[in-house]
Amino acid sequence: MGVLRDGQWVQASYGQDEAGRFQRDASRFRDWVAPGGRFVPEAGRYHLYVSLACPWAHRVLIARRLKGLEPIISVSVVHPVMLDNGWELRSDFPSATGDPILGADYLYQVYTAAEPQANGRVTVPALWDCREGTLVNNESRDLLRMLDHAFEAVAGTEVDLAPLDRLEEVDATIDALYQPINNGVYRCGFAGNQQAYEEAVEALYAALDHYEGVLGRQRYLCGDWLTEADICLYTTLIRFDAVYAVHFKCSRRPIRAYPSLMGYLRELYQMPAFRETTDFEHIRHHYYRSHPALNPSGIVACMPQLDLDADQGRDAC
Repeated sequence: MGVLRDGQWVQASYGQDEAGRFQRDASRFRDWVAPGGRFVPEAGRYHLYVSLACPWAHRVLIARRLKGLEPIISVSVVHPVMLDNGWELRSDFPSATGDPILGADYLYQVYTAAEPQANGRVTVPALWDCREGTLVNNESRDLLRMLDHAFEAVAGTEVDLAPLDRLEEVDATIDALYQPINNGVYRCGFAGNQQAYEEAVEALYAALDHYEGVLGRQRYLCGDWLTEADICLYTTLIRFDAVYAVHFKCSRRPIRAYPSLMGYLRELYQMPAFRETTDFEHIRHHYYRSHPALNPSGIVACMPQLDLDADQGRDAC
């Protein structure tokens, strides 16, 4: 894996702080699509670069489907295996597409097309403006909200995943999920020492225990309605038993040992927008083959029996 330094691709591992804790780099492109601004919401103007393996990109794909934006915003899907050249725009893996917009071989070339002296990690999701010829935003949380609210005038549905009268609660829930769960699995997997790992594991399972209780009392994270927060939790939960429990050593308990979390996961998976954007082949090949420091042999672990189509039992909540 690598990083851009003054527009040049160089090899670099993930960052850690002095205590060996995994450190995620901040997203670099943070412009916003909005009516009346530089980046106006229009059909056919924007293109998403995504990975089907990546939980952060998966958030945006679910929202794109729920909002009926698939005919409005086109997509390139990277190859699932990320090695020395980072994300590759190849079409020699099922559902990978290549790059019909710029003809780039590597995602870092898209970043340097937007900013020739770009620095930092090259991540998905990333939203490209075909009219301006630049990247608008590569922060998944921004893009999730943009697709939910900024594209309402061209959206194919009237679904609102963060109603204004509940916005504070939705944002607070997403904030609470991020460090212990969404980022927590990475803090476990890329911990630099035993102490950093154990700290991350304790926080992860304390949070999972908490949400097992929450989802035992109510149907969704913010009550009786589906929100952006549920999308954010789903993309971690759906990868947990298939990857994180083994590859990232999140091994205290699998999600299928939590009755409420597992029922909730099944309910979401059985919705078309969640099921049809979930690709376990991309997920498993990416994680098990892209981190040689964690899995030098590149062996892809067998898929656990999740029974995602089983009765989810959520009607009583």
